[in-house]
Amino acid sequence: MNLSKIFDAGLIKIKMTAASKDEAISQLIDLFCRQYPDKSRDAILDAVVEREKLGNTSMGRGVAFPHARTDIVTGLHATIGIIPEGIEAETPDNKPIRLIVLLLTPRNISKNYLQTLSGLASFARRPETLPSLLKAESADEVIEIVDKTDIEVKKILTVGDVMTPDPVTVAPDKTLKDVANILFEKKVRCLPVVDSNNKLVGEITGIELLKFALPNYKSFIANIANIPEIESFEELLHKEHAARVSNFMKTNPVIVQRDAPVIEAAAMMLFKKAEMVSVIDDGKLVGVITKTDIVSKIVRG
Repeated sequence: MNLSKIFDAGLIKIKMTAASKDEAISQLIDLFCRQYPDKSRDAILDAVVEREKLGNTSMGRGVAFPHARTDIVTGLHATIGIIPEGIEAETPDNKPIRLIVLLLTPRNISKNYLQTLSGLASFARRPETLPSLLKAESADEVIEIVDKTDIEVKKILTVGDVMTPDPVTVAPDKTLKDVANILFEKKVRCLPVVDSNNKLVGEITGIELLKFALPNYKSFIANIANIPEIESFEELLHKEHAARVSNFMKTNPVIVQRDAPVIEAAAMMLFKKAEMVSVIDDGKLVGVITKTDIVSKIVRG
């Protein structure tokens, strides 16, 4: 199904003005309720505000996707606001918001909810999207612009729909100290290891660091009363500038293709007891998917 099919010309407002993101969302809810007067405006607003409190729905590039699950609706609804003057708001790239798409879906998730959100994100990432929409003179023209992109809403939720794209990575020749700094500064628990061509060659987690610090951990467990704790970790500190990622990385990371079903990645995490699954496309690393991705984007929404 072409992405444009989710839009209704009656739920598109061009040349909208608003002083804040909250005001813009309120206007879009009003627009929705004028078309569906039997729906409770207050209940919809409460649901959207609740979701906004969980995390910022601005994706950068001048675009925001506020959304909510509410039993006020029985199917997926998308309401668009185009704001030529822009709204100053908290965004990942500090750019003002000029396009807001409000998504409403039932609590049990309409069939194409996450796939639609993924399609919208793909649409928003295209550099020509915003300039084209800002020039639109009618709601029908907006729908035509979306239609011409040929972006499809897929039937199956894939890894690419929920993965974290462009993940933080590390090169095989970096040091143990480099890894520790990246894990701390970027607040990540896992690092894919890639070569100069972005080919995946391994991964690093806290487990690899501990195994490197305690290479004889199995014998330590057998004689737990005599574990040389201080000496072992002091040795680790001596190695932090000399030890290379290639010396202690996991060389057989769990991988999955971008177009694989999400359920496949989830099953692999459980079966392999993996913190992270690296996402491959055409032999290159394009993202990672973690348990947090699945919980936050599917369960939380």
